Amino acid sequence: MNEIVAAGALGSLCAGAATGLGAIPALFLRKPSDQQQNLLLGFAAGVMLAASFFSLILPAIEVARQQGAGPAMASVQVAAAVLLGAFAIARLNDWVPPLDRLGLGPPGIAASTSARRIWLFVAAITLHNFPEGMAVGVSFGGGDFEAGRVTALGIGLQNIPEGLAVAVALMTIGHSRIHSAVVATASGLVEPVAGLIGVTIVTQAQAFLPWGLGLAAGAMIYVVASDIIPDAHARISGGGRVTTGLMVGLAAMMLLDTTFG
Repeated sequence: MNEIVAAGALGSLCAGAATGLGAIPALFLRKPSDQQQNLLLGFAAGVMLAASFFSLILPAIEVARQQGAGPAMASVQVAAAVLLGAFAIARLNDWVPPLDRLGLGPPGIAASTSARRIWLFVAAITLHNFPEGMAVGVSFGGGDFEAGRVTALGIGLQNIPEGLAVAVALMTIGHSRIHSAVVATASGLVEPVAGLIGVTIVTQAQAFLPWGLGLAAGAMIYVVASDIIPDAHARISGGGRVTTGLMVGLAAMMLLDTTFG
């Protein structure tokens, strides 16, 4: 049992650390221009949308069906979780205090709607890492080490573009390259915590997993639809770059999810 717990914790730690690996290129990037910001934010939005459907919603429905729910009930359960996740992140936007009080930016950043939206994006990415870490832990908790390793590898590969997306998003609102990379890395560190929970209470984790995956998907989709894309379009007349970035990010994440997920 101790070996299984250790393997689950280590696997989820490696998967979460891949977020930091994805943030490394940000250390060598200059602050992007407005056009580049639109392209990068579009890429981040595409990554989030693909992750929401291919690594969260579809697996959530599959897990719910494996737990005994019929096709319709599994879809209803996950749809309810998606709506709840969107509602939660919408309320979070109302509760977030001014960013300068939180130490998340320089004085005066409190008035910046863009900055608040970017930090909601970071929060959504962090939230979605929790059920992914739990999925790794649950995979090891079933006693099948090969399944656990495959799950950890797949999620780790998915986390690489997410780490880059978080880092470049923070750079667009004036954060330093190092600080952006550190925050991106930290956003993945919830995975080993979730993995440890999943592997130690695997039966309870399995029952919660469809809800956790759906909640995270709803939060991510809400942030993309209500904040990231509208904000990128409002910056300058560079809608084409936003769309290009979104399609590239969606395609890249879809390939990673379907190939290694």
